[in-house]
Amino acid sequence: MNSNYEHILEPFTFKSGVELKNRVMLAPMTNYASDDETGEVTEEELAYYSKRTGGVGAIITACAYVTRDGKGFKGEIGSHQDNLVPSLQKLANTIQHRGTKAILQIFHGGRMCPPELLEDGIPISASAVAPEREGSVTPREMTEADIERVIEGFKESAKRALEAGFDGVEIHGANTYLLQQFFSPHSNRRKDKWGGDVYNRMNFIKEVIKEVRSVVENRPFVIGYRFSPEEIESPGITMEDTFKLIDFLKEQNLDYLHISVQDFWGGSIRDKEDKASRVLLAKERIGDKVPLIGVGSLHTPADVAKALEEVPLVALGRELIMEPQWIQKVEKGEEQTIRTTLSKKSQKELVIPDDLWNAIMNTPGWFPVEE
Repeated sequence: MNSNYEHILEPFTFKSGVELKNRVMLAPMTNYASDDETGEVTEEELAYYSKRTGGVGAIITACAYVTRDGKGFKGEIGSHQDNLVPSLQKLANTIQHRGTKAILQIFHGGRMCPPELLEDGIPISASAVAPEREGSVTPREMTEADIERVIEGFKESAKRALEAGFDGVEIHGANTYLLQQFFSPHSNRRKDKWGGDVYNRMNFIKEVIKEVRSVVENRPFVIGYRFSPEEIESPGITMEDTFKLIDFLKEQNLDYLHISVQDFWGGSIRDKEDKASRVLLAKERIGDKVPLIGVGSLHTPADVAKALEEVPLVALGRELIMEPQWIQKVEKGEEQTIRTTLSKKSQKELVIPDDLWNAIMNTPGWFPVEE
């Protein structure tokens, strides 16, 4: 093995006591492969995760909806009913059987849920404000009862993950979904305790974390939180808002924070003149209070090693879809054979579910595809 990459393979132990065998995690990537009616995992989905386990320290799953009105994707994992525990157990066991830790990402899509996936066809959110994108639908503002029900949904999903044998959960507060919608001044125009200034807009997040923690207190079980540092909308989340959110999150006894950006070294999406890395700004604000997972366009072992000089953990997404043996090849000193492009003939070999494969092939620029 190349000595420059030894740090990548060093173990890491979270505050809760869960230990990862190395510093690399599979990022949560939607795969569209669960049963669309029931939310149960399928054999196709289990095969996809099985192909990618054994090397990385942990796999953070594709998002799992915590209530039926939170379903954001076709073929999304369900965690909203007790009868899904056996399905979740299959998923956890599949990920863990070669020593990789399993973390279930729990989620509500809010106003980003496609109406055709919802039972009543009406998405819900903090306020009745539509996203600024073509074809968007104005959501229904959540009532107090809705808010309490969804908070309870996060709690119950965490309980099911624990019962199913997962090593932890990641609360999905990023990528424009419901928790971010409550924090955002664009999507949250409420005047009650769930809205208003930047601190009131954190109240929903605070209650979700508190209820999830109540399920797993004093157990070796990871609780992480994912966030997006900025929004492009105006009004929208700014880096100054996110600094306040970080100040709050780092006092919540979480095992990690996970930033969501396209490029680890990339600057602001709001101000193209601001080139400072959002990851490094977040890390500076967090200090050593809680581990930060870095992510974004880290393709090679050299890229990952450089990132790990700044943060303790990294998550890889596209890289592990193209190269499921990424870690194993680093361990063997075979990093020159790591795939960095996706052949149009490689779906079967790489065990990529049909709908994910079709999404990749029909989204120019998402993956470096070759003939």
